[in-house]
Amino acid sequence: MKKIETIYHHLLFSAQAKGVYRHTQQTIARQFDYSLSTVNLALSVPTQIGAIRKESKYFVVADFKKLLYYWASFRNLEKDIVYHTYIDLPVIEIESLVPPHSIFGGYTAGKHILKEPPADYDKIYFYTALPPVDLQKRFPFDNRRTANVYALKLPPTMAVYGAYTTLPQTFVDIWNLSDWYAHDFCQSLEEKMHGLLS
Repeated sequence: MKKIETIYHHLLFSAQAKGVYRHTQQTIARQFDYSLSTVNLALSVPTQIGAIRKESKYFVVADFKKLLYYWASFRNLEKDIVYHTYIDLPVIEIESLVPPHSIFGGYTAGKHILKEPPADYDKIYFYTALPPVDLQKRFPFDNRRTANVYALKLPPTMAVYGAYTTLPQTFVDIWNLSDWYAHDFCQSLEEKMHGLLS
């Protein structure tokens, strides 16, 4: 993920999970060890579209829905994929093989958040710091069928959020998938965020 995406993620998660909408650019820069110019750049377009409202000493997430969909509109999940392959096993067994210290994303995270998946799924996404050579030992490469295991590069900032991607990030990631069941997952995740999206 780009640096500005980690900022959007933090702002959306803070609003959704903690009810925190007000921030300062300096605090965000210090927390992520980013320059103030990076934070300012991240806030530029969201401010123009009304998702962020800047005050003299702080800024506010003024429209959660706009910020969420703005991030979803340019998120490029494919660029984060470091390894993919096909494994001829049921989904639950593949999930049990995911390396320790990985963070489940996509449909697995959606199932965790929703408690009950809105549709059956057959693809696994997870974020990991392991290099492709180590992933291939666990998941041998097979390109004879469409891949069903996708490993994504783990951003250093993500580990603090737990073993599954957060609700906002899970939504944004699934929004960028083309599987027929992605729509059902997005719809259910939207309902989970209903109060914030109205």
